Amino acid sequence: MSSLPDSAGRRELMRQAACVAGAWVASSALPVVAAGEVQRHPRSLLVDSRGSPWLARQLKQGQAFLFNYPYTVSPVFLLAFEREVKPIELVTADKQRYATPAGVGPNKSIVAFSAICAHQLMYPTAAISFIGLRSGGRGEPEHVIHCCGDNSRYDPLQGARVIDGPAPQPLAAVLLEWEAGSDQLYAVGTRGGEMFDAFFDKYAMKLELETGSGLRRPSGATTLVQPAASYSKQWRSCKA
Repeated sequence: MSSLPDSAGRRELMRQAACVAGAWVASSALPVVAAGEVQRHPRSLLVDSRGSPWLARQLKQGQAFLFNYPYTVSPVFLLAFEREVKPIELVTADKQRYATPAGVGPNKSIVAFSAICAHQLMYPTAAISFIGLRSGGRGEPEHVIHCCGDNSRYDPLQGARVIDGPAPQPLAAVLLEWEAGSDQLYAVGTRGGEMFDAFFDKYAMKLELETGSGLRRPSGATTLVQPAASYSKQWRSCKA
């Protein structure tokens, strides 16, 4: 199976990236991620606990779900919102510009982002999570991805850009493909500043003890979607 979709969704993604990249070339001296370029990873069907496809309509607006991608130990937030999520231009910590993916699904409102904080690499574990989807504060969007460990806050409606805190870059976006006929969702790659090398370096022993498997084992043909409350037993509350 191809690692990237060859459907209309892929063509639309490339069109969006080409438009944004063309504007950067004309207006900025910063390096630009090539049009349509993504970090390639195996294509994974999102499934439920019974192994059945997880359908887009099963998502609840403003509620966090998680799955692991592109590795069996790397968590991802899966989010649906009330309105369309449009692509915007963002910059990684090493000054690489990129176009965030547009939302997918019937309302173009479903997005996914790495759940590894871009600062101290905190992430949801089976026991506890310090990073999660929470209500935004004054002057912020309704929902933010907030890491209690360092108070970094990200806006999931704008490519998980940093809106507060010490995080040096947005959360990496996970590219989704939605099949209208079946309502199925696939993870097909990533875009933006991946943190996997630093993540594996920092947590190698812990991850191996927890999972008993190789750190870089791909998610495979399917990956399990869970509500955030099921993914971690405890979600740490952040102080305002």
